[in-house]
Amino acid sequence: ADGVVLPGVGAFREGVENADPLREDLLEVADSGTPLFGICLGMQMLLTTSEEGENEGESAVQGLDLIPGTNVRFAEGQKVPHMGWNELEIQRDHPLVAGVDGNYAYFVHSYYAAPDDEHATVATTDYELEFPSIVANEAGNVFGTQFHPEKSGETGLQILRNFVEICVEA
Repeated sequence: ADGVVLPGVGAFREGVENADPLREDLLEVADSGTPLFGICLGMQMLLTTSEEGENEGESAVQGLDLIPGTNVRFAEGQKVPHMGWNELEIQRDHPLVAGVDGNYAYFVHSYYAAPDDEHATVATTDYELEFPSIVANEAGNVFGTQFHPEKSGETGLQILRNFVEICVEA
């Protein structure tokens, strides 16, 4: 494949369990330099782990660990799920965000990525706190959006075009 999309909707534990039969393949894709694009829960699964299971009295679930970090629940008192249109603030260059800055994207989530390395953050969004809305690994071929590009109008289309271009150039 020229590129792989890891979609996801729902809970981290179920997402990881559903992706588990493909875990080795996904790790191979990432290791080979092939672009791997996680969307929403798919992005969260790129990280090491999530608090999600712990908050429900279950043991923590291991993600793919392609981007070291943890998925964290929004603070007590914040309205969750975070649902709606919010602005993307680009923090660093990455081909996924070419032509995108200050644009709005559509979010639906209760947890957000907290990468161990702040350089993994490509863009942030403010929802009572600033959280990473686009992340990428150090090599740049594994990346994800917390928002849904397919529901984010022209901004989302630009990001999807950029993904296709990344795949063509890989």
